Amino acid sequence: MTDTAPRPTLEAVAARAGVSRATVSRVVNGAAGVREALAARVRRAVEELGYVPNQAARSLVTRRHDAVAVVVAEPEERVFADPFFARQMRGIGKELTAHDNQLVLLLTEGREDHARVARYLAGGHVDGALVFSLHLDDPLPGLVRRAGVPTVFGGRPGWSDGRDDVVYVDSDNRGGARDAVRHLAALGRARIAHITGPLDQTSAADRLAGYRDVVGDAGPALVARGDFTPGGGERAMRELLGRCPHLDAVFAGNDLTAAGALRVLRAHGRRVPEDVAVVGFDDMLSVAEQTEPPLTTVRQDIEEMGRLMARLLLRGLDHEAARPRDPSAAGSASRPSSGVVLPTTLVRRASA
Repeated sequence: MTDTAPRPTLEAVAARAGVSRATVSRVVNGAAGVREALAARVRRAVEELGYVPNQAARSLVTRRHDAVAVVVAEPEERVFADPFFARQMRGIGKELTAHDNQLVLLLTEGREDHARVARYLAGGHVDGALVFSLHLDDPLPGLVRRAGVPTVFGGRPGWSDGRDDVVYVDSDNRGGARDAVRHLAALGRARIAHITGPLDQTSAADRLAGYRDVVGDAGPALVARGDFTPGGGERAMRELLGRCPHLDAVFAGNDLTAAGALRVLRAHGRRVPEDVAVVGFDDMLSVAEQTEPPLTTVRQDIEEMGRLMARLLLRGLDHEAARPRDPSAAGSASRPSSGVVLPTTLVRRASA
């Protein structure tokens, strides 16, 4: 059996750097009050000895675990099949990695999952939570509140629990939808249909509102409910063709929905864009550039949304760490309510 070398200790680092153990502890834990010359000596000693801080001991000092929960209110087959989630988590991961934090992914599908996630968050394993893809009747916001962890939400909140300190990041879904439908109208299209996303999500509801801002009350025949999936787009497109066979444009709730709609239009002999123009939403290149024809769509910066969610959370945690602990203030990344809404841009390709 091979002997394992003992792990370097704080005392060994202090001896190598020629400073006190307390000075090493302050540098390792990122505390202020150490002259840069001494801090540089400590960092050099840490590197030379290969010292790795004991996370449990470090947490006692910093009250931080350097871990953030990412809670997605969707089943795992949806999360891993939809490139939207990969792009958002890529942005989150990049920001957390840049600040030496770990990402802990938690997925919810049913009530048992909600209870499990609530127990985990309340158990003190993470410093905060990033929660997105919420539905209007979702209990997650209340569970996160009761767990007492600082939280940033992805998407405009669609619930009301009497609190005014919700922090969230969203895209201009309504404005982007208006741009999409105005573009179709400018092409001379008169019978513009819309395939929604799940209307218990604010992103889908806002896109439907943007569509109606332009077309007014188009009537139920031109609106079909989808679910942000290709299969949902196919079902809704068949429904629309059955109800309104002379439609000449479709604004789809997202790119995956548009991809499904394009397949049905092609199967029914409709030429795109000559017979029916199609616009999506998201600008996921793995979808929009691979459809036939390539998809005109509304671009939202999904990765930047993830980055910004993580940035706001970490900024709030740093703010909390700088003041005395107040349990009654737990549950949001910063006290005042704040929402950041990122702009969208219409990207023109061949489908419209």
